[in-house]
Amino acid sequence: MGRMTVMSRLLSDQQAARAATFGLNADKVEALLQRAGEEVAAGLLPAAQLAIARQGEVVLQQNYGAAQDNSLTCIFSATKAVTSAAAWLLFQAGELAEDEYVANIVPEFGSNHKDQITVGQLFSHTAGFPSAPFAPLDWDDTEKRYARFRKWWLNWSPGTAFEYHPSSSMWVIAEIIERRSGMGYRDFVRTNVLEPLQLGDLYVGLPAAQGARALPCAYVGEAMTEQEYKNLGMPVPPVTEVTESAILSFNTPAVQAVGVPGGGGFATAAAMTLFYQALLAGGNEHATLWSSETLLDARRVRSADFTDAMFKKPANRGLGIIVSGDKSRNFRGFGKTNSADAFGHNGAGGQLVWADPASGISFAYLTPGHDRNSVRQGSRGVAISSLAAVCADA
Repeated sequence: MGRMTVMSRLLSDQQAARAATFGLNADKVEALLQRAGEEVAAGLLPAAQLAIARQGEVVLQQNYGAAQDNSLTCIFSATKAVTSAAAWLLFQAGELAEDEYVANIVPEFGSNHKDQITVGQLFSHTAGFPSAPFAPLDWDDTEKRYARFRKWWLNWSPGTAFEYHPSSSMWVIAEIIERRSGMGYRDFVRTNVLEPLQLGDLYVGLPAAQGARALPCAYVGEAMTEQEYKNLGMPVPPVTEVTESAILSFNTPAVQAVGVPGGGGFATAAAMTLFYQALLAGGNEHATLWSSETLLDARRVRSADFTDAMFKKPANRGLGIIVSGDKSRNFRGFGKTNSADAFGHNGAGGQLVWADPASGISFAYLTPGHDRNSVRQGSRGVAISSLAAVCADA
């Protein structure tokens, strides 16, 4: 008879006891930790880090491969939730409205028929300029910034369709934050969100002194062929601005420092879970930032019946975040076991970041390894999120 291989446990007795204190099932947490480390153990991914939080505290953070407790990972589009939550403060204060025309706030933006775009459409990805180019290093040169805005054109009439804007709309939201607050975008996020909540390991604009903590982005694996997608009955993913060269540019200090509002933050997994705990509660023990009315309204779906272009599933876009919704939620970056009310925003390369009001859990899985095999990457995300979502004891 063959010998049975016994897998060593990753969850220590101390961690298991802490998990129980916060109402988490140790066996389910163990299953989560085992699955999250598989690709690192197999040599595919160079590193990964996950954290799970509940009741306002990080229950545990687990590191794999090259990741250490203080390692920072570029969270890419998960940054959109941070940028959006900062803007929620302006909505809450009555200093910004979704039905305002963007060009009335940023006149430089109004050329080429873009004067019909509203603020709300920027957040819901219905603004009509999904592929507008912008070089991150142009941000701190206002003349270059405004020249970009002027050159952009519409791909379709605003409000008539949904198409994910990887970065373009968030550059404009950052500009709006600056115009309405009178502060630099990065300064506004830091002084009005990150510092009050004491989230010292979440950065939008990475200081040079913290650069050594950043895990370098790396591409791994082989891309699937068109025939392989066809064999699976899946469409080939469209070519977007999220290219390998664009991703790898975030290994350079100059780009890291920009704090790309649609995809350039850096964080530990623990910091992201605490940020989302604050989005569940309106703040934390250090500060209350958002009213319950603001938070509920932010999670209101604004994308109507629009679907994504690839899978034809409901877009379910709130005010800069994604809402889990119906059973097709796994196509929106959630686990199959998340509740309909879960919300969050994942990032390129397989970053998973969400909170679920039904369980009170917030979760983050970060890796600097970008798998060229998009199906494998997507399946990994659904599996890990599905395990995380059921960690709470009934």
